[in-house]
Amino acid sequence: MAESPQPLSAVQHSRLRLRRLPEGAPYFVQIVAGEFATAAATCPIFITKAGDTGEFYAGAMFGFEPGEYLLHPGDAFRPLDLERQGFFIDGDKIAIDPSNPRFSEQDGEPLFEAGEPGESLRRMQRLLGHLKAGVDQTQAFIQALLRHKLLAPMDIELAFDDGRNLNLQGLYTVSLDALQDLDDAAVVELFRSGHLQLAHVMAASLKQVPVLARRRNARLAA
Repeated sequence: MAESPQPLSAVQHSRLRLRRLPEGAPYFVQIVAGEFATAAATCPIFITKAGDTGEFYAGAMFGFEPGEYLLHPGDAFRPLDLERQGFFIDGDKIAIDPSNPRFSEQDGEPLFEAGEPGESLRRMQRLLGHLKAGVDQTQAFIQALLRHKLLAPMDIELAFDDGRNLNLQGLYTVSLDALQDLDDAAVVELFRSGHLQLAHVMAASLKQVPVLARRRNARLAA
């Protein structure tokens, strides 16, 4: 059971070490705008609602149901939100969950060396900075989609060789039809903000859905 996050302290956590992340990932992981291009090369990107708050967020899909991971090792994409596992942003400070299995006193890279942040912690500080900025950028993108009525719900139905049918619900993407109907001023606004490019990347990522479906069928056959 996870503990409450604790402010990271060179005194209290001087002996903690950071282990590598395990292979694989949850089947759907939150990502930020700066990760869209990399994610789209290997997996579909959708927008969905957080179950606890109802707020929209962007995520990369690695499988079609919990426990499924369909990316190949060579094209694995590691989202910032996954890489920061065990770490949290608490205002301008960093907090950790000491019970997270990433932390150990026996193996891994030390968080602190002689009371100063070690390389592993400096790397995490940079990562959390990118993540915090990325969340703000992504929310601005989603708000632009909502403002221009470009967010369209998707119901994806998939049939597999084992006879199972999966219906993926609660997912949203960019409506290219609605995008083409925008007036010039709205298009220029989206272009100058970088949101137009993100919209096209997100729409293009949908081609990865049948790719993942073929991989699932190949695993079933094996």
